[in-house]
Amino acid sequence: MPTTLIPTPYQLPFAVLVFLGGLIAWAAGYRLFRLVLTLFGFVAGVVIVSLAVGAADPAMFIFAAIGGGAAGALIMFFGYFVGVALVGAGIGAFGVHMIWSRLGSDPHAFVVILFAVAGAATAMALQRYVIIVSTAFGGSWASLWGGSEMLERFRGRRMPVDVWMAYLLELSPGRRWYLVFAAWAVIGVLGVFIQLRYT
Repeated sequence: MPTTLIPTPYQLPFAVLVFLGGLIAWAAGYRLFRLVLTLFGFVAGVVIVSLAVGAADPAMFIFAAIGGGAAGALIMFFGYFVGVALVGAGIGAFGVHMIWSRLGSDPHAFVVILFAVAGAATAMALQRYVIIVSTAFGGSWASLWGGSEMLERFRGRRMPVDVWMAYLLELSPGRRWYLVFAAWAVIGVLGVFIQLRYT
């Protein structure tokens, strides 16, 4: 699972950024889709670049994080239609692999490509609903993760270390996973309802 190396002073600002971005995506992901993609493109750029640079030199880390974040934001800002198509293509390819795995074999490359193209076309045709569902559930997870990190920081449970490891797909240790996923599902469904109702 990808991790990002962030010096401890940046832990709280990073968690706040992810939390606020998650709330925006959760409540208004379809209406503000380009803003959401740009914001999370920035976060993804910081994460990817920080993996390569590390945090040994704070000045280098800051410049690399800003540069990587800006590149990620630009890519996501200008490629949001491609992003929707890629989501659909990924779902199509995943679906055909799931079907073929039940049969005990691997699908032919042509079948995978066919399902990926069909998934991309379906995602583009149902673009509004794909965006709403993905932003509602993605935003709810981001806000849960950011809120959990902020809560742990304010409670003083984080050990004072030189480098902070951000596991973006894992909440704070010690929480019961089924409660976390139940909260994520409920908040995500509520986000879908809000976006369908007000967009």
